[in-house]
Amino acid sequence: MTYQHYYFIGIGGIGMSALARYFHAKGCDVAGYDRTKTPLTEQLAQEGIVIHYYDDVKAIPFLFLDKTTTLVVFTPAIPAEHSEKCFFEQHGFTLMKRAAVLGEITRSQKGVCIAGTHGKTTTSTMTAHLLHQSGIDCSAFLGGISKNYDSNLMLSPDSDYVVIEADEFDRSFHHLSPYLAAITAADPDHLDIYGTPAAFRESFEHFTSLIQPNGALVMKKGLPLTPRLQSSARLYTYAVEEEADFFADNIRIDNGEIWFDFHAPGEVIPDILLGVPVPINIENGTAAMSLAWLAGAKAEELRAGMASYAGIRRRFDILFKNEKVVFIDDYAHHPTELNASIRSLKKVYKGRTVCGIFQPHLYTRTRDFADEFAKALSQLDEVILLDIYPARELPIEGVSSQVIFDQITAPHKTLCSKEELLPLLEKKDSFDVLATFGAGNIDQLLPGIQQMLQRRYKHVEC
Repeated sequence: MTYQHYYFIGIGGIGMSALARYFHAKGCDVAGYDRTKTPLTEQLAQEGIVIHYYDDVKAIPFLFLDKTTTLVVFTPAIPAEHSEKCFFEQHGFTLMKRAAVLGEITRSQKGVCIAGTHGKTTTSTMTAHLLHQSGIDCSAFLGGISKNYDSNLMLSPDSDYVVIEADEFDRSFHHLSPYLAAITAADPDHLDIYGTPAAFRESFEHFTSLIQPNGALVMKKGLPLTPRLQSSARLYTYAVEEEADFFADNIRIDNGEIWFDFHAPGEVIPDILLGVPVPINIENGTAAMSLAWLAGAKAEELRAGMASYAGIRRRFDILFKNEKVVFIDDYAHHPTELNASIRSLKKVYKGRTVCGIFQPHLYTRTRDFADEFAKALSQLDEVILLDIYPARELPIEGVSSQVIFDQITAPHKTLCSKEELLPLLEKKDSFDVLATFGAGNIDQLLPGIQQMLQRRYKHVEC
């Protein structure tokens, strides 16, 4: 890309911020708008990126008003009537969606693209870490903040490989040209965009057709997809406790640690220690190791990389722990991943009382999957259900958190607003494990919950 100035509309998103960091690291001028100040936007500002938080054409820095030198990058979540976006359109600037820009800057490298309704952020971050630890230079655009690198961007200027989280929203992943790809899940989602589950699955099948002729696809065994690979591209499957081209077995959970053996074509790598000991990460790790193995990582490098993997913020993230209670935050916002997270909690903390706080994300997703959300949440000992976080959507008549709440069969359940949550938790001490779930602004409550637990248990050993 030949522009010198890059202006981001919606710069605070996890994908947009990684791109902003990329261009800033390249020495370009970067600025942008977001409607909400967050720790991530504040970190971008500390890095030297100019950000404002109100939609006003007058707030656009003068440097970014030359259409010959400025590229405007926007996210599909930005409404069509956004005044800054309209200004740039009306004055002949070049505007590109984030996914299109990502496709352009990664086209000259070997893209390692991880797609899936859930599991893609963890698998992408694990893959990038494994490549890095194996001495295989790679850059990475991640969908979360890696705890190993304290960023959602890994930049290696001379690398052949670039790891990309391939987002299915708005068919964004159709802009990519993978060399290696993985599909972790294909449970229907974003039906406001796709319309039907069949159209959703077709979009994933089209994604497989974009894999380069000499490339490869690693797909979870049993997914209801028919890949459309070019004739010389290779297809592999992966699984857990089931034979596939790549698979994990001999799983041992002992004293808070998880060990397993990894099988690759013609090779068995025993005694893999999972750096973040969560059962669902066995599956994510199997996919990541499969990709790294195909890229040339060796057995000892894979073993060391998996053991040193530190996780991602907001992915089964332990925020407080002592001998009395543990507090975990997770980004789960689709019923399949919510179910997987809760099952992992119940397995890791077997016999302990688990209270889960869930903030539904999007009216359409709540409407489409209310039954499945209720079924997943009913596994908990206690459920606190917050109001729906609308994100880009307007309310839908008859759709609220109540449609989930009415179907929850957990022994104890409460429906409350975001503002009521902390006072409610102050009165509760019946849980051994507290977990928050959701992709909305529930993360704004996390510091307050941590502080409450620190006050309550200040005399208890951690």
